[in-house]
Amino acid sequence: MARAQAGDAAAFGLLYDRYLGGVHAYCFRMLERREAAEDATTETFLRALAGLPAYRAGSFRAWLFTIARHVVIDDQRRARPDLPLEAAALIPDPAASPDDVDLRLDEQATVRALLPQLSPDQSHVIALRLSGLRADEIARVLGKPRNAVDGLHHRAIRRAQALLATASATATPGGGSDA
Repeated sequence: MARAQAGDAAAFGLLYDRYLGGVHAYCFRMLERREAAEDATTETFLRALAGLPAYRAGSFRAWLFTIARHVVIDDQRRARPDLPLEAAALIPDPAASPDDVDLRLDEQATVRALLPQLSPDQSHVIALRLSGLRADEIARVLGKPRNAVDGLHHRAIRRAQALLATASATATPGGGSDA
């Protein structure tokens, strides 16, 4: 970290390589468009590089995801609703079986459909958890106490379960009843 702060490009490159996948995954979950996620990921690392001299000790990952969150929020404010790109979810994993791909696509579609139905804070908590951040890191990213993040996570899970149960009941012939 000290080498990266001192301007060592190779040291920053190692940080970039380590966190690129997680930052991109978070941006894609929140923005739902491949191009927007790529742009947000690039902007996140550009801001991190520019802000690196001012970075103080702590969790670099939490600091980086805080930047990513701000970039995502900025993009969402500018977003045009007529630009969704669903095709990114259709790119198959060459190592996965067709059944695994179908299941993964269904799960991704379910999560993408649920995120907008949650509060903005709940959406960020879920997307950050799916990006691999721990609760204490999410607390730093959101600027909230750890117990508030735990509560948001719990309420987001409960809300998602309720939404899934409602969707499942309406999809069942007869509106969910067995009679």
